[in-house]
This record gives sequence, structure tokens and C-alpha cells, in this order.
Amino acid sequence: MKQPLLVFNDKGIYCKQADVYIDAWKPVDKCIVTHGHADHSRWGHKQYITHTNNVPIIKHRLGDIVVAGKEWNETFTINGVTFSLHPAGHIVASSQVRVEYKGEVWVFTGDFKTENDGLAQPFEPVSCHTFITECTFGLPAFKWVPQNEVFSDINSWWNTNKEEGKTSVLFGYSLGKAQRLLKHLDTSIGTIYTHGAIENMTEVLRENYSFPATVRVTRDTKKEAIKGNIVLAPPSAHGGTWIRKMAPFVTASASGWMTFRGARRRRAIDKGFVLSDHADWNGLLDTIKATGCDKVIATHGYTDIFSRYLREELGYDARTEQTQYEENITETEQKLDNVSG
Repeated sequence: MKQPLLVFNDKGIYCKQADVYIDAWKPVDKCIVTHGHADHSRWGHKQYITHTNNVPIIKHRLGDIVVAGKEWNETFTINGVTFSLHPAGHIVASSQVRVEYKGEVWVFTGDFKTENDGLAQPFEPVSCHTFITECTFGLPAFKWVPQNEVFSDINSWWNTNKEEGKTSVLFGYSLGKAQRLLKHLDTSIGTIYTHGAIENMTEVLRENYSFPATVRVTRDTKKEAIKGNIVLAPPSAHGGTWIRKMAPFVTASASGWMTFRGARRRRAIDKGFVLSDHADWNGLLDTIKATGCDKVIATHGYTDIFSRYLREELGYDARTEQTQYEENITETEQKLDNVSG
């Protein structure tokens, strides 16, 4: 039996021929990193390879690391194996990894979304024989509405709160979701304030991306100044002492999980906006078809249900693999978000 081009082991996704890992979750010698979220870009690797725009992101998060930046579609060869990075559309500088050896092509998506959010490089399907896909939202219940409708609702919510003399507190992860929200907020309504973790990351990203002006919330920020405006904060800030100076306030969360009302209740959120940085059910299926692949490996998400549907309903050679990636915020990211800066 021929050795698979990529295998899953206790450290991550491994290419034996090249002796390279992709998004390894334990320290390895050489690792290709798809994007800057803490569950995919771990500390401790001897050498990192990632997209050029992701270099400042992971340096900000991981410190003094040895890292090489690559451009989209730039090929690089390691021990006869050809690699290249392609836009994943998940968050800023997120990549899919194409791996080719002796005519066989595999693609690992990392995390991805198919809607062009106007900030991340738009997703591009990549032809392959074997496709390793996330399925965070791999259920038919998850079908996103166009983001312009969601942002219209968010800005209308903010404006209504302002008219009622309340501050709008909108939760989103400090890397990716926060900047997507920032990019599409209507600054004519008022001022955008930010939690320190979001402000710190946004400062890093301003080197390569354009965002509206923001004001960092500090200990010296007066409640009267914030009133009626909007505050972007990470989920970890909810329920802490930090948020008290926003009163009177209304809270909201922007997440694909807001599809289910129970998720909003569990998080004690006043309002939920369904806005995800991952592909929905149709996005997953359309992407698999666009790759022209024969084999599919489903990871991190509704893997069993999704792979069974691919096998029984669509005829793919589909299976699952376990990873240590989580859509929800990781312990490392929680610590970063708790730094108010």
C-alpha cells in the first residue's frame, strides 16, 4: 500500500518525504502555518513557514521565532516535495497548503470561508486528488446570509442603542473577527472603541491592511466618553470588571454559533449576529466539488456526520481524522485577550 502524502500523528499533519509538518500542535523542527489563530500557530517550532502577511501576526503572538514568509502561489520545494500557499479567506493572511509529490496533489485548508469579506484575500479553490477540509459548521442548519445584510443589522443595532443612550458592546475574537467587524462598522454613527487585546492586534495589522480609526479603552477612559458609541471586545472580556464602565450597555456577539438561540443564552448575550469566518454547509460542499478531488478527509467539526454524507449521498471516498484545532478560543488566546494593554 502506497504511503499517504500527508499523515496525521501525535504532533500534527506530517509530510514524511519532506520532513515537514503543517499546523503542528506540538513542537517540531519545521512547520508550515496556515494562519495566526493560536490553535494553528503554536509556540515551540524551530522554523516556521507562512504567508508574508502572517509573519508579523505570529511574531506578535509567539515572540522571537525563525520564520520565512511566502507569497500566494509561490512554490518552494523541500526534499523533492513542492509546496505552495493559496488564499483560504478565513481571516487576514490565512492560507491553504498545496502539497505535490510525483504527480500526486493534496490540499490542506486549515480553516476557510468562501464569502469575500472585503478584508482577507478571497478564497480560491485549488485542484487536488485529496482534500483535507475543516467542517466546523458541517451541518445543513448552517447557511449564512450575505454579510452586507448582517452588517446592516449590526449598524442599525448600534444606531438604535445610541438613540437610547446606551453603549454597544460587540464581542469578536481579537484576531480576524474583530478586524472584519471594524472594517464594516459605520463610523458616521459614532466612535469605535477597542479592548486592549483587539487594539494591539489591529495595530500590528495596520501595516498591511486599512481600518477605520479606533480609540483604545484604558483605565483613564471616561464612561461619559464611551456612552452611545460602540466597543469591540474579545469574548473573554464579558462578565469581568472591565465591562462595568460601559454601563448602561447592550451586548452582542458575532459568530456562526449565533444560529442557535441557546448559544446566545448560554453566553448571556443580549443580541446575536450570525457572522462566521468559516464556510457554511453549502460552502463546504461547493468547495469540495470545485477541487475535483476523489478523496476527502474531514477534520475539526462535525466530522462523522459530514464525512458520512459525502460517502453515502455524494459518493466520495471520505473519512475523518482527529486534530487538536478548536473553533472556540483556546487557552493561549484567552490569555492574550485578557491583556488589556
